[in-house]
Amino acid sequence: MNKTELAALVQKEGNVTKAQAQKIVDAIFNPAAGAIAQALKSGDTFAIAGFGTFKTRSRAARKGRNPRTGAEVTIPASTAAGFSAGKGLKDALKKKGK
Repeated sequence: MNKTELAALVQKEGNVTKAQAQKIVDAIFNPAAGAIAQALKSGDTFAIAGFGTFKTRSRAARKGRNPRTGAEVTIPASTAAGFSAGKGLKDALKKKGK
């Protein structure tokens, strides 16, 4: 499912217009100004009970290799977004697999 398909689902389930559904999806998932991105940028976590938690994870600087030349390079430290599935989501996936 992509963002457009999610907006269509919100439109159908929420009984809203297509434009309203797109605004709702953007308000949550927009990478620059959405609720999840804003929480992570400010150092907070974004938790949805039963679904999961978005949080930042720090990656330390490390050594790597250029695959083309084999030369050793330093990969700088960075911060990445991470997601941990909640119990409700894990249970829903377990039931599907049975």
